[in-house]
Amino acid sequence: MNKIIGVIPSRWGSTRFPGKSLALISGKPMIQWVVERVKQVKRLDAVIVATDDTRIANCVNALAIPGVQVAMTRSDHPSGTDRIAEAVEGLDADAVINVQGDEPLIDPALIEELAEVIASDKWDMATAATPIENEEQINDPSVVKALFNRHGQALYFSRATIPYIREPKSIPTPGTYWRHIGIYAYRRDYLLKLVHEPVCALEDLEKLEQLRALDMGCRMKVIKTQDFGIGVDTPEDIAKAEALLKQL
Repeated sequence: MNKIIGVIPSRWGSTRFPGKSLALISGKPMIQWVVERVKQVKRLDAVIVATDDTRIANCVNALAIPGVQVAMTRSDHPSGTDRIAEAVEGLDADAVINVQGDEPLIDPALIEELAEVIASDKWDMATAATPIENEEQINDPSVVKALFNRHGQALYFSRATIPYIREPKSIPTPGTYWRHIGIYAYRRDYLLKLVHEPVCALEDLEKLEQLRALDMGCRMKVIKTQDFGIGVDTPEDIAKAEALLKQL
């Protein structure tokens, strides 16, 4: 049986929203919402919050949730991937799931599905994508498009509008465009290999870290999901998250 650990990278110094991990959403710190949802995933053997700040660490420790640990990490990591790699480097684990610390509405069922996929030796990584039906999002470079083959293996990720429709009269069918969701599962050894690889040319151009993995020849599974959740990037997103929570 594979040992799978869920890791939530949570740093203090967000450019657009410093300290957002402790921002209150319906009376609870955002990191608490994320931890409680991740803890619902039965396939995980442990949950770790990887942070560089004692305020976040103290908050998580005060929750006293069984099976949830804190890993103090360096403050100079360029990405959450590097942070979780430091957190798990010395641990006994076969696979790791990276759950973003600013996704208070992440669906535990999606994490469960990612855990099942990465438990197989068939894939080095797994991630998720949801259909794009809004034309504005199709053309929005902040919405990352995911392309994958019939087996669900990732082919490419881009900020560009891909696939490009050559004939204007062609109408894209539902499921033509997919929005990438930034949740990842890794085989632990592959994760440690990934963070030691230099930035590749495509990653540097698109500013998409997952392109480094594809450049390495990664076998990456893309799971289709209808769940998108909401990422809290600015103080204004707090109200959106609270409104969605009321609908649950």
